[in-house]
Amino acid sequence: MEGEVVPAAPTTGPAGPVEAPDTGYTAAGVPTFDAVREKIETRYGTALGASELAAETPEGRSVEEQYEKRQQAAAERLRQIRESMHKDDS
Repeated sequence: MEGEVVPAAPTTGPAGPVEAPDTGYTAAGVPTFDAVREKIETRYGTALGASELAAETPEGRSVEEQYEKRQQAAAERLRQIRESMHKDDS
C-alpha cells in the first residue's frame, strides 16, 4: 500500500442547509437581547467574585475595617452637629 493512491469517497451532494452560528448580533450588526443579557450577567458575576475574593485577603479586610471606622466616626460627628443645632434652638 505504500505510495498507492486511494480514490476519494464519492459525495452525494449537500447534507442540507447549514445554519449560521449564533454570533449574538443581527445581520445589521445590532446586538441581540440575549447577547446583551449574557454580557451583563458575565460582568456582574466577575465583579461579585472579585469583591468576594478581595474581602478574603488581609488587605481587603483592612480596607473594610477602615471603612467601618470612618462610617462610625461620620455618624458620631453628625450626632454632635445635630446636638449642637438643637442647643442653639432652645
